[in-house]
Order: sequence, then C-alpha cells, then structure tokens
Amino acid sequence: MVATGEQRTYSSVSVSPLSFWATTAEEREESFRLLREHDPVSWQVPLEGSLMPPQQQGIWAVVRHEDIVYVSKNPEIFSSAQGVQQEEVPGDILAAAESFLGMDAPEHSRLRRLVSAAFTPKQVAKIEDQIKNQAEQIVDDLLATGDCDFVEQVSKRLPMWTIYEMMGLDPAKRETAAAAADGMVSWADEDVAAGREPGQVLNESLVTLLSTGMEFAEHRRKNPANDLMTNLVQAEIDGEKLTDEEIGAFFVLLSVAGNDTTRNTITLTMKALCDFPEQRDLLLEDFEGRIDTAIEEFVRWVTPVMTFRRTVTQDTELRGRQISAGEWVVMFYSSGNRDESVFADPHRFDVTRRPNPHVAFGGGGPHFCLGNMLAKTQLRAIFDQLLHRAPKLEVGEPSYLVGNFVRGVKSMPCRLG
Repeated sequence: MVATGEQRTYSSVSVSPLSFWATTAEEREESFRLLREHDPVSWQVPLEGSLMPPQQQGIWAVVRHEDIVYVSKNPEIFSSAQGVQQEEVPGDILAAAESFLGMDAPEHSRLRRLVSAAFTPKQVAKIEDQIKNQAEQIVDDLLATGDCDFVEQVSKRLPMWTIYEMMGLDPAKRETAAAAADGMVSWADEDVAAGREPGQVLNESLVTLLSTGMEFAEHRRKNPANDLMTNLVQAEIDGEKLTDEEIGAFFVLLSVAGNDTTRNTITLTMKALCDFPEQRDLLLEDFEGRIDTAIEEFVRWVTPVMTFRRTVTQDTELRGRQISAGEWVVMFYSSGNRDESVFADPHRFDVTRRPNPHVAFGGGGPHFCLGNMLAKTQLRAIFDQLLHRAPKLEVGEPSYLVGNFVRGVKSMPCRLG
C-alpha cells in the first residue's frame, strides 16, 4: 500500500474489482458520486485484470469533469504512449492495436495528420448520403422482421456497414472483422470468451484485424478504388506515407472505435428514449431543430467509452495529491459526465440540454475523437428513421458486457408495438 513519495492508503470506495464493473451504471454512479465529493483524485488498488498480473502498486482515479479535461489537455505530463487501458496489456499488443490512440507528439501528430488527410470532404459527403440510405434499409428490415434483438437487427448493422463501406472492405469479410472488433474490448466477458482464455480471445481478435487490414492495404496499392483504404495507402505529407504496420494498426483502431462506440450509443439511446417518453415526444415535435442538441445528450448519457488512462511523465500534483513519474492516472468519463458541478440535474436525460460540455468524445486535447462527426451523422440518420417510421418501438432490458473500458450491450429485446 506504499508507493513512491508519500504514505498512501487505498480509497475505501473501490472502483477496481471486476465485480464493480459487473454492476449497473446506476450502481456504479453512487461510488463515483462519493469519490467526486470526498476523494476526487483517489488512490485505488490495481485493477482486477484477466490478462496479466498488475505491474503497478495502484492507480489514480480521476472522477471530476474539470480534472479529466486538465489531464486530457496536458499530454506532456499525462502520456498516452504507454497504453490507454487501465488493465495491464502486453507491450506488443499495445503497439499493434492502439495506433495513434497510444502515441504522443510528434508521432501522434504525424500519424493523425496523415489519417486526417484521407478523410477528404468528397469522401465525407459521399458517406453521408450512404449512411442515410443504409439507415433507411435497416429500418425497412426491422419493420419487416418485427420483434427481435435490437442490437443484432439495428444498432450493430449501421456502424459496421459505415466503417467498412467507407474503407471499401469486401462485404464478405465484414462480419468476421466486426466479430474480431468485439473481441478486442470484451475478452473479460465469459459469454464472449466461450471457454477460451482472455488472452487467447484478445490475440485471435487482434491477429484477425491486423491481417485483414494489412492484406487489404496491399490489395489497394495494386488495385486502387474510390475509398478510404486507397486514400490511406496514397496519403502523403512532406514526403511521408503510412507504413503497412501503421495502416494495419489504424484498421484495428477504426474497427473497434467505429463499431463498438456508435453501436452502444444507438442501443442505449433507444433505451433512454423509451424510459423517458416525454423526451422522445419533445424530440419528435421538432426533430430537425433539436436533433443536433439531442445528439450531444445521447453521447453524454451513454458515455460509451467509460475510461482511459495516462502514464505520468514527471512528478506532479493534482488536486493536492502528489503523483510520481511512471504512475497511472485513469480518467473516468462516466463520472465526469455526471458531475453535479458542471451539469444541472445530471441524472436527467434531457434532449434540450445546453450547454453540454460532455467528455464522451474525450476531454479535449490532441486525442479528441477524430470520428466524432461521423458518429453524429450515423446517430442523426438512424434516429430520424426509427422515431418517424417506428414510433411505437419499445425495448426491454439490455444484457451488458462485463468490462471497464466500453459500456457494451450484448443484446436488447425490442417490439414494434
């Protein structure tokens, strides 16, 4: 219980056990509320992991909105280059899986610039029209199918289609890639593991995505087309191009970030609109006038990525706590998005909430979500279709993934009414 610098006592409000993450978001919020009020930068026992024994004596849990923003905007002190998950992950997996998510400047700046250059205005405009068409097709299929699993029939389909259509990936390979993307964030869940060791789940998923991405990059070098992968292999800034390894890692990142986060936001937003029917009615009264504001509330309410960590590069102080170089600081976005000092009545789902400075796309700084506009485009398209064409749709209780990284939903029953 003693770490470098000062005598430390682990917090009496523990957020480390996997049993904590197996509870509901509402149950977890009570612990976060206590920490925000009494111990906003708390010393926690190492996370109960499933991949490898912890190397740290503990982690620093940052739960207030203001501190999350501070950590996010000071990357020279709070580094991403040693990994962003709060569980110990082997270094070779980190390098292959996190792309520029797990980098600091100047490497992060270079790679993000190259990737951004591939998202041309023409490409974005093209995909916006396609997203609208795909959302319409998904709801066509939902109306034809009737009562079903909302995740499988609706929320899983649009992000997977969007990401892989934008990349230009062969439709025959998309289901396999999406399943591997699921494995990248769900290795701790017994249902997903299906008897396999967590490390096996993660490794198999990573190998599948890396090989798919690198083989696809090679194919597009020889057979260019009008898609994002072609743009990536051709992107060049100051004479630099992306390597196959960099493209493979970015394919992993895009598969995971583009699929899981938007899928879970669609799922849990639908649940919120059913739980708070007055908000659903309010949005429908003036969909075009309110949807942009509502989307910000969707992502605040769901907070699909619950945590990210940073490694401290130098001795520093945060809210009076002395933090030593090399120690881990974990930002709890779920807590920051319920911070009473920032959000009036934070436990109320309010599609007209303004201002809404949520940290669901990160707390600002260089790692602010590159795909945030793409996610918003998908949310606008699918809820336009769902609310206008399936106005009596109701959903049941979600079955949640157990984990501390992504707020994942495995299934959620729905009926058309």
